[in-house]
Parts: sequence; C-alpha cells; structure tokens
Amino acid sequence: MAFMRPEPGQVLHFSEDPAIERFVPHVAVTSTLTEPYVWAVDHDRCPDYWFPRACPRAMAWPGPRTTDDDVVRIVGAGCGQRVHAIEYCWLRALMEVRLYAYRLPADGFAPIGDPPHAVVSRDPVAPLGPPEPVGDLFELHEQAGIQLRVLDNLWPFWNEVTASSLEFSGIRLRNARR
Repeated sequence: MAFMRPEPGQVLHFSEDPAIERFVPHVAVTSTLTEPYVWAVDHDRCPDYWFPRACPRAMAWPGPRTTDDDVVRIVGAGCGQRVHAIEYCWLRALMEVRLYAYRLPADGFAPIGDPPHAVVSRDPVAPLGPPEPVGDLFELHEQAGIQLRVLDNLWPFWNEVTASSLEFSGIRLRNARR
C-alpha cells in the first residue's frame, strides 16, 4: 500500500467504482469550470484522495514560504510534514470504504490550477490495467508519514490553516458540519 502512487509516466484516478473501462471527459458537479475533463492526480497530490469520495477533508503541509512557527502550531512538533483532518461522523466511512486506484498514462494530461492541484485530459482515457484496491486508508496515511486528525468540526482547523503560511487543500468541504 505504501506504493499507492503513480509510477513514472502515470497519473492516478481514485474511485469507489471498480468497473470503469474508459474515462470520458465530463464537467464535474463540484467544478466551477465549464470545460469537460478527465481528472487525475500526480504523485504529490495522491494523498488528497485517500478518502471516501464525499468525505470532507482539510489538508495542510509546509511550502517554500511556510514559517517554522506555523509548522509547530498547526502540524505539530515532531509530527511529520503533512496533516489531514476529517470529522468524526466520517470515521466509519473512512474505515469501510472500498477505494480503487486506476493507473492512467500521463501523456495527454496537463496540470490545472494555480498552484496545480490535479491533472486533466480533454480526451477519453483508457486505464493501463484493472483498478487496484487501495486497502486500509489509515495504514496508507501511516506509511506515508501523514498525520490523520479526527475532529468534531473541520471549520476551526480550516480557518487556522487558511490564515497560516502553510500550503493547503480542502476537498468536499460543503459536506462538512456547519
């Protein structure tokens, strides 16, 4: 499981559907973009998707402009370099989800976002092989050295992270408690 990352020349698409034979560009329901894409992630952004699809999550890690004080205050001293947070009500889903990784050829994919948070293709893409079960998401986080926090509510953590010098990503936050 520690290798649930793309190999050179690959990107990954994570899904709870183990029967996708071809990825067809579409406009994601959650996207503000109107152009249809096939979405995938590179090596560095894979951990963002080690969750059930609908699970809200807030993630933070140091970047080139991050202060030591923010790392200690938010990530914690001696706690690794990356932290992911979810809410307690998503804990069971995280334990029980059957998540699959599809390996896709990196050719034809281009970074999207500033800074880039994913890679996209405008063309249909066939997986390089059958989907691989991702397995135990807790173990995957542990092996990657990623701190996984379970909180009553994501918003206080999210507000601290977004006001800090850390790099961050929030996915499916509309599903978080208000």
